[in-house]
Amino acid sequence: MKRVMRLSGEAVEGRLAAMLGWLERLADLHRDMARVLSPGSVLRRDEPMSRRTTLRVGGPADLYVEPATEKDLGEALGLARAQGVPVLVLGRGSNLLVRDGGLRAMVVSLAQPAFSRIEAAEGRLRCGAGATLRQVAMAARDAGLGGMEFLEGIPGSVGGALRMNAGAMGGWMFDVVETLRWMDEQGQVHEVAGGEAGAQYRGCPLLRGRVALGAVLRGVASGRAEIEARLAESNRKRWTTQPRQPSAGCTFKNPRPDLPAGRLIDELGLKGMRVGDAMVSDVHGNFLVNLGGAKAADVLELVRRVSERAWAERGVELEPEVEIVGEEEASE
Repeated sequence: MKRVMRLSGEAVEGRLAAMLGWLERLADLHRDMARVLSPGSVLRRDEPMSRRTTLRVGGPADLYVEPATEKDLGEALGLARAQGVPVLVLGRGSNLLVRDGGLRAMVVSLAQPAFSRIEAAEGRLRCGAGATLRQVAMAARDAGLGGMEFLEGIPGSVGGALRMNAGAMGGWMFDVVETLRWMDEQGQVHEVAGGEAGAQYRGCPLLRGRVALGAVLRGVASGRAEIEARLAESNRKRWTTQPRQPSAGCTFKNPRPDLPAGRLIDELGLKGMRVGDAMVSDVHGNFLVNLGGAKAADVLELVRRVSERAWAERGVELEPEVEIVGEEEASE
């Protein structure tokens, strides 16, 4: 039976006042940004996150912006801070689960060309945060730089990979980062050596609350045929060990170095478990996939059930690797 919580008149009035205040700040922010952003920038209200995430679920973001330049990005961050509006920086939308009620925030996407350039010189690639990892892997191949082949199989952007220290096939993003450029909350740009960024398993604390602008990646001189062979092997492993349906990538962090989350879920017999159109992949147990009509609530319930089984049957606590953000969908 569903529990119904009755709110007092004062509580209802308080919530209404808070919502009206939020809408007013949002309108002011939208107006101010429309005035200062350059013509190449994109600014929209109520942008569906189901179109912006690889899992294809999630309600709308109250405000969505694609700045055309670093100056525009700094202006957007400053205006949001002045209005007290939270900011979420979006890469390609992998490793992200947005709840069905959407985001009471400004979502920033570095999808414009100014943030997606890749330049090769002297055994290095200078990459913007908006470049895809596949583009980086192909640019490294064309420049005769080995050591970045593992990036080809990660469905994300440079910025997202820096923030999460993304990894695949035994390689990690910060293994190849020589320098990192980032912008702070005040719009100031900084640069730091990759080894000083404090990167760790599935994270880079330096980038919490800050925006990765790009990085210089170092490679190892290699022949094109050798690089292409490694790219082909990486691609083969990806498509034989990972599902093709929409997903957010690996859902859970590995609980121990000797116990991958996917193997644990497989041993528990949970492949194929479903909630609505959300399913534990029958190819890789650590991928929760969208069969076509899943909602974020279905995925979250599946996360809960898998976690409960892992704890009940093996005493293992599974910690989500995906970032879960946003509001629950309002009940009728």
